[in-house]
Formats: sequence, structure tokens, C-alpha cells
Amino acid sequence: MARGERRDRWDGWERFPRYVSAAERRAKAARELEKRRKKGFIASPVTVEGRTIATTFWGKAWCENLEHYSDFSNRLPRGRTYVRNGSIVHLKIEPGAVTSWVSGSEVYDVKVKVAPVPKAHWTSLRKDCAGNVDSLVELLQGRFSKAVMSRICEPKTGLFPSPREIQFTCSCPDSASMCKHIAAVLYAIGARLDQSPELLFLLRSVDHQELITQAGMEMPLAGKSPAPSKMLKVDNLSEIFGIEIAEMPKARKKARVDSRSQKRSRRSAVARSKR
Repeated sequence: MARGERRDRWDGWERFPRYVSAAERRAKAARELEKRRKKGFIASPVTVEGRTIATTFWGKAWCENLEHYSDFSNRLPRGRTYVRNGSIVHLKIEPGAVTSWVSGSEVYDVKVKVAPVPKAHWTSLRKDCAGNVDSLVELLQGRFSKAVMSRICEPKTGLFPSPREIQFTCSCPDSASMCKHIAAVLYAIGARLDQSPELLFLLRSVDHQELITQAGMEMPLAGKSPAPSKMLKVDNLSEIFGIEIAEMPKARKKARVDSRSQKRSRRSAVARSKR
């Protein structure tokens, strides 16, 4: 049998499709993407370095959360190789939805729907994290206390979706409830969060800025005192930015009162000298 020839055969009730190498998948994907580009589609591929799919807090937390669920744990490994060899030729994250193109024997369309965080859960999460997340940079880089990390990753009431909050479809002929293309996309989401962690909040339909603006307004986790304000003193602004800062209204009012007092004192002195 010549290499590359289709090798479908029946052995009892099982069917073994022809093996398609990673190089062949990439070549087919390139041709398909060129067709789609001519129709106006812009691809956003997912690439990873080496064997590690996710390296940051948000990316690793997403993947670890998926692997903790028994519904997914036995099926997800089928998709790791697809992510590592560049088979995710397009992935887009939007509120409550992920669309992706995965290169296999053909280029398959995968859609993943993720339910929004329930309002009560989001309110509770905001209150629990208040005062513990000091800045947007700290949040997106995952640099916060273990208490906040544990709260965000908490099963069922945290930020990451449970299996019942995830629905998916794939255009491939595989009859499995989670085919390798879907598994690859679920892992690819974690890889994309490495680059843009704010997309997790977009996917769950919540505003990550609220974890910052709520800081200090509620009791923080574990009774910890709210973090001290990081606002700059007004006295230092002129020196830092090289600008003159106008006086505050109270300061101007006090200056006017002092000026009037000085004028009255001078008039009194003149009158006494004349007498």
C-alpha cells in the first residue's frame, strides 16, 4: 500500500482511518486558511513553545480546573498533541463563546459555549477579594495572595466553569461526546489566557475591573486589613510631572481670608500713625 493512500478498513466493529501526519495537517490547514482569507476571515492561531501548554497563573489554572473534573479528565489528553503541534489554526474568545478551527484530516469548526458567572457568585467573589487586589497589573499577572487564588479557583463558586456550564460542538465525524479537536480547543483556551488573561473575564461575561474598584469597600479575606491607599500625595505631583498644581478651593479661601486680615492690619497701623 503506497504511503499517503487511504487506509480505511473494518476489523469487527472498529474502523481505523488513515493516519495523517502533523506536516500534512498543517499543509491542509494552510490551503484552507488561504481560501477563508479570500472570503475575509482573519485567522488567530494558537502556538506554544515546547511541550508546556500554559505557563502563567491564569493559563495553568484554566487547564488544571478542566483536568480536575472526571467528566473531562479521560478525554482531554487526546487534544494536547494537537495544541503542541500547531493544529489550532484559529481561536477567538468572545462573551460566552469560543470559536476555533482545528486542523485534522480536514479543517474542522469547533464551537464552545460557556455560561456566564451567576450574578450571586460574582457578587460574593467580588466581596471576598475586596481589599486584596491592589492593581490591574497585579490581577492580570496573577500576583496576589494564596487566599485570593484559592477563592478564584474555588470549584462551583469561583471564576472557572464547571462541566455543566460548558457546551461544545465539532464538525468532525467523530461520534464521541468530546472529540480530540474539542479537547485541543479547551487546552488552547488556556494557552491563549497566557497571552491575554483578561479574556477569561470576557468569556465568563464579567468585568475584571470590578475586582479592583471594589477593593477596600468590603471586608477582605481572612480578616486581613485593607491594603493602604496607593494614591500619590498632591505635594509631590508638581515635582514628578513638572507641572504647577492649582490650589485646592479650601486653600484659596484661606488665602483670601489671610489677605483681608493683612489689609485691615495695615489700615489700622496707618490710622494710628496719623493720630
